[in-house]
Amino acid sequence: MKKLLLLSTIIILASCQSEKEIQKLKNGTYRAVLEVQDNEELPFIFEVTSPETLTIFNAEEEIEVDEIEYRNDSIFIKAPVFEGYIAGTYDGKTLTGEFIKESLDRIVPFTAELHNNVRFEAKSADVDVSGIWEAVFSEGVEGDEYIAKGIFKQEGTKVTGTFRTTTGDYRYLEGVVDGNALKLSTFDGAHAFLFTANATDSIMSGQFYSGNHWKEPFVAKRNAEYELPSANELTFLKEGYDKLEFTFPDAEGNMVSLDDEQFNNKVVVVQIMGTWCPNCLDESKYYTDYYNSIKNDDFEIIALAFEYAKTDEKAFNSIKRLKERIGIPYPILLAQVGTSDKAEAQRKLPMLNHVLSYPTSIFIDKSGNVRKIHTGFNGPATGEKFTEFKTEFKGFVEELLRE
Repeated sequence: MKKLLLLSTIIILASCQSEKEIQKLKNGTYRAVLEVQDNEELPFIFEVTSPETLTIFNAEEEIEVDEIEYRNDSIFIKAPVFEGYIAGTYDGKTLTGEFIKESLDRIVPFTAELHNNVRFEAKSADVDVSGIWEAVFSEGVEGDEYIAKGIFKQEGTKVTGTFRTTTGDYRYLEGVVDGNALKLSTFDGAHAFLFTANATDSIMSGQFYSGNHWKEPFVAKRNAEYELPSANELTFLKEGYDKLEFTFPDAEGNMVSLDDEQFNNKVVVVQIMGTWCPNCLDESKYYTDYYNSIKNDDFEIIALAFEYAKTDEKAFNSIKRLKERIGIPYPILLAQVGTSDKAEAQRKLPMLNHVLSYPTSIFIDKSGNVRKIHTGFNGPATGEKFTEFKTEFKGFVEELLRE
């Protein structure tokens, strides 16, 4: 009996200790920080509205998070759609842990402090970076150099905007100018970006950090007339080809191709994408809205997913999660696992000169001919360019449907 009482006491004490250790997130605003290279901090703001829900803020973007799990003494926070998650412990004020992307073996140290809504400290701005900037990243580095267009709006010390590239945009950036120092950041559950630069009224020079695994320099000059090359001229069919051909499996194991009856004599948009890709998510949301609104039996969309998940099972789980969270009505086939390398993707679609970007959209007419290939996606953060894309997309699809 004494042994039984002692065991019961131990169980009760252990249970109390376990309950004590499970500290749930308190409501309020938190300043989160990811540790990147060069001892730089990549901050973002989120607000907890209940122990199971929070909202991440990047400029005009609000990301609703409803996948918060409490296990033992740890908290696990997973943003919608993407694989990455935050795991940490909480003492009632500070959340300490890591941002983890398992398939890529990436771990970034993370902290978040309650009752702090200041993304970056800034006293006063000596320059105004509002406007258009002609930018070059990794200038002079063979194979890495690329061009971009900076689009910024500044009010006082606060700055919002984005960088557009030939492959897409860096989504919603938010930050400050403090003196002549520009700092911008964003976090969406997939990508964590930090831009730092010294700026004058006409030039800027700085560093771009992606998580703690990548950094590169960039330079930019003010140029109100600057524009990137047309997204419709970067990817094309090689000489001797006029059609796109592929056969990839769907989640049920069916092998699907454009020769299938469901695509015959129809206008088809083929979306090259990945579930890990924020620009692809933005595009998929728009394509879902358009597909549901058009309600035309002569129009189809089919997506080809190039996944860095290490197994087919994990890749299809990511595809299922994306489809369910966004409500995607069109099929998503698994084109590749184990890597999102664009050279490997091009080998799966050898009729293309290259796969330059996720996403890329291929427009096919009712005869099965490729009529246009659009590289990248200008998402909501690009403002007017996003509106232009939607107008162009709708107009071209309607033109093909009339033929």
